[in-house]
Amino acid sequence: MTATDAGSILILLLPFLLSLAGQGSMAKMLCLLSSVIALLLSVREYGAVLPWLMGMIVSGVAVWERIRLRRMA
Repeated sequence: MTATDAGSILILLLPFLLSLAGQGSMAKMLCLLSSVIALLLSVREYGAVLPWLMGMIVSGVAVWERIRLRRMA
């Protein structure tokens, strides 16, 4: 495995890694599922874009909610 392969796998798993900073377990599961689907669809050119974007949106909302709840407390 080359450094480029490792970097692309890291980028495809980024939604799941970002969701680990959130609180909700459902967001973690959705991001893991979208990351796995993106990894499987990455064989085709631009096949992983939609699941990756959905995972990033879910993980972004999860992290935003955690930040918002900490600000209020």
